[in-house]
Amino acid sequence: MATLLALLALTACAVGPGHPAHARQVTAAQPTPPAQPTPSASPSPTAKPAFKSLAWYVSQVPTFPEAPPPQPVPLPTTGSVPFWHRLPTDQKVAFITIDDGGLARPPGVIEFIWEARIPVTMFLNSPAAEEHTDYFRQIEAVGGVVENHTITHTSLAGRSYDYQKQEICGAADRLEGLFGKRPTLFRPPFGEHDSTTLQAAHDCGAKAVFHWTETVHEGKVRYQTPEKVVQPGDVLLMHFRPALMDDLLAALKAIHRAGLTPALLEQYVR
Repeated sequence: MATLLALLALTACAVGPGHPAHARQVTAAQPTPPAQPTPSASPSPTAKPAFKSLAWYVSQVPTFPEAPPPQPVPLPTTGSVPFWHRLPTDQKVAFITIDDGGLARPPGVIEFIWEARIPVTMFLNSPAAEEHTDYFRQIEAVGGVVENHTITHTSLAGRSYDYQKQEICGAADRLEGLFGKRPTLFRPPFGEHDSTTLQAAHDCGAKAVFHWTETVHEGKVRYQTPEKVVQPGDVLLMHFRPALMDDLLAALKAIHRAGLTPALLEQYVR
């Protein structure tokens, strides 16, 4: 794997032979690709990449239809923030989200996100973000966006306003200090929330609070609706776990089977 420093230092790189061409664009950051290793010998043009190598994962990514120009969804102008399982849009897009950050951070994920142009929203717990800031900055540099998932990852429903505000605002403050941008989206741990959560999230600067429509774990998509297919606006949830590469690939394939294109959540909630 290319060094992480090279990921941030290079300014341009063409996609190499055998990489799928993707029409979608990630514009929340200006990603720079990892350095390309110089092989000691020319590989055989018919050689297949090793199973579960980075090249193998990239080779499995489907080619998506061109994403439509984002149409941001209307947001309330006063009061608390909306809570969505699915983004209310008819555009043929779905959204990949990754939670937590403390358990595992597979190093190949950074290059995979760059090579496959995967738009991801990271809902991070602030202690994990503080401990592993460089890792998440690398993902941010290749198009990911950091959002809020509280400090202690505890259930918020039923807790006092002051407690919930400290969990949400405290994490937002720390994430802003680490990444230079205040989170505008919030996901409550376990999806558990109440009206106080929505008010506290609003008061901490969030524009929307998100649940999810599908979960992805160890390469398997688990649908939360009887249709068993990704719908426009669906939000897919996975975590920073050892099998994250498999989860990302499974999510991409499920989105492709539905005739949709992955898009960045922040382009629709402004």
